[in-house]
Amino acid sequence: MAAEAAAKVKSIFLYPIKSCRGISVSESPISATGFRWDRQWMVVNSRGRACTQRVDPKLALVEVELPDDAISLAWKPNKSSYLVIRAPGMDELKVSLCKPPQTCDGVSVWEWSGSALDEGDEASKWFTNYLGKPSRLVRFNEESETRPVDHNYAPGFRVMFSDGYPFLLVSQGSLDALNELLKEPVPINRFRPNILVDRCEPFAEDLWKEIKIGNLAFHGVKLCSRCKVYFGQNMVCEDLPEGNEHIIKLGDPVYVINTFASYEDTST
Repeated sequence: MAAEAAAKVKSIFLYPIKSCRGISVSESPISATGFRWDRQWMVVNSRGRACTQRVDPKLALVEVELPDDAISLAWKPNKSSYLVIRAPGMDELKVSLCKPPQTCDGVSVWEWSGSALDEGDEASKWFTNYLGKPSRLVRFNEESETRPVDHNYAPGFRVMFSDGYPFLLVSQGSLDALNELLKEPVPINRFRPNILVDRCEPFAEDLWKEIKIGNLAFHGVKLCSRCKVYFGQNMVCEDLPEGNEHIIKLGDPVYVINTFASYEDTST
């Protein structure tokens, strides 16, 4: 391992509902599909297809809140544990963190389709009223479904409702460099990363093939495509034996173990 850290974890973001606002946390447990609670829920239309900001930009104004202790390692939900959802002009919606009994089939996101847990009529009415079209809130059913990532890049790994991979890592230096080129600077939430690191050169993360954060090994598998550009590194986490708990915290050092030789290598 390198003697000195190449960067430090500056921010950690969770996005409990796909395409809705994220939550900044001081630490987060890691599972095989990413950070706990990340993209565990998704809004779907009348055909069961994922609703995203690409078609429904109003989702960007939907705020979500988890119980303060929900990111603790040993925490488990009870009947008084809720995901609280807010949006402009809407009453507050509370969704129980205990798994609902009902399921719905024909849920799809990108090329994946399967069944999901249905959060019920109250949540459906809330999102239907807010988006102005028939909608339902569903939760990934870990007990019956598996959604693998692209096997061409990371065979054997899986996600819930994330677009593609368990983690997206971006550096503050890259954001600063980008904003120097823009007339109107953009905040980091525009790119929806899970891990924001600092104290490294701009775009250094693009060439990170293997890094360690704490005792966890992360592998860079694919630069994140943004229309005509790439921004951020999609990553997977190795060494997650079942039954063990793993956690990342703000300030954790980032050690670079191996790098790609060139940008061409990051897309192969």
